Amino acid sequence: MKRRNFLQALNVGIASAALLDTKLYGMPLDRLYVPTLDDKELGYHTIQSIKFSNVRLQYPRLVGKNARLDLHGYGPRVEICVIQTDKGAKGWASLRGSRREAEEVAKDLIGKKVSDVFQVSVGTINNRHIPYDMALHDLAGVILNKPVYALLGKETPEIVDCYSGMIYFDDLEPAQNPSGIDKILEECRFDYEMGYRQFKLKIGRGNRWMSFKEGMQRDIDVTKKVAQAFPDCDVLVDGNNGFSVEEFIVYMKGISGVNLFWIEEPFHETIVDYEKLGGWLKSEGIKTLLADGEADPDQDFLKKLIERKLIDIHLTDIEGLGFTNWRKLMPELKRLGAQASPHAWGSLLKTHYTAHLTGGLGNTITIEGVSSTSDDVDLSGYKLEKGKLVPPATPGFGMPLLISV
Repeated sequence: MKRRNFLQALNVGIASAALLDTKLYGMPLDRLYVPTLDDKELGYHTIQSIKFSNVRLQYPRLVGKNARLDLHGYGPRVEICVIQTDKGAKGWASLRGSRREAEEVAKDLIGKKVSDVFQVSVGTINNRHIPYDMALHDLAGVILNKPVYALLGKETPEIVDCYSGMIYFDDLEPAQNPSGIDKILEECRFDYEMGYRQFKLKIGRGNRWMSFKEGMQRDIDVTKKVAQAFPDCDVLVDGNNGFSVEEFIVYMKGISGVNLFWIEEPFHETIVDYEKLGGWLKSEGIKTLLADGEADPDQDFLKKLIERKLIDIHLTDIEGLGFTNWRKLMPELKRLGAQASPHAWGSLLKTHYTAHLTGGLGNTITIEGVSSTSDDVDLSGYKLEKGKLVPPATPGFGMPLLISV
């Protein structure tokens, strides 16, 4: 996949075929509707206009390769929408899906009361309007003068860890004069100073970028050196499906003594392979969490893996699944004894949306951090303190636009 298309895909979320899938783990959205007093307040507002634009997010450094994909660049340009009511209230957010899809359903929203398309206890009611899912949550928060986490039921948000998700194969760059492992340690130190106390390391160099033997050894060396250099931090690893189960066990043997916080997508998920990995981990007395569900997620199959206790953490993208669908899913994960960490890579906006989902519903073990700055969005309300991400108490998602739309 070309880098430009890849970055676009990240910001769109998971494939559009999943946009209208509402079966998932719960009931159809329209059966969950129970009006509240807040909904009456939303009913005083009629959607007057929907406008589209984009915002630029800038990473603090070039983000390199992972096991499958080439350079990830310096940050995305994210498609957004701004919804305004007849009383002047505005809500904005990134689109769920493409702008083309959003424009097709925009006319359905114009002239409708906000309470006709969004209910506080549910989220977005009609699946056709799901491209505006994030923006409708922001708008409702603005109208009700509440942060989104409060709409979800918590006056004081639940605060959890936030890991740096930006440590890629930067030891391999630049191609003509690779930086080596010291580059990874430098990036970890930078992220540590930013406030992170968890580092997610990309592994799987031997899948595409190095010979299998050399790539495996580099993965092992990077993991061990980061763990040694930052003993007060958690180490997470993400294979991006770049291993076979047998290869991944070789990696695990190579890092013997390193206590991983979690293992993410080591190989394409199957019951047989996760049973084999889980059995090996148990035989070795290794207690680490298994996380999956980012790449091409099959929600029914993920549920089977969770029910069989083969994975611990559900990873599907916060935009790809959708904020409303995540609200439906979280209670079911709790019932099954699993936790969440919605995929947020590509856009810091997604990190911040996840902070509100977590703040209101809990059951999230850690949040994916995508450090960025922007001249287009005021991101200053969010604080990373001693490894934990604290969302602002301001209305909606608390990220004022700095551009005119």
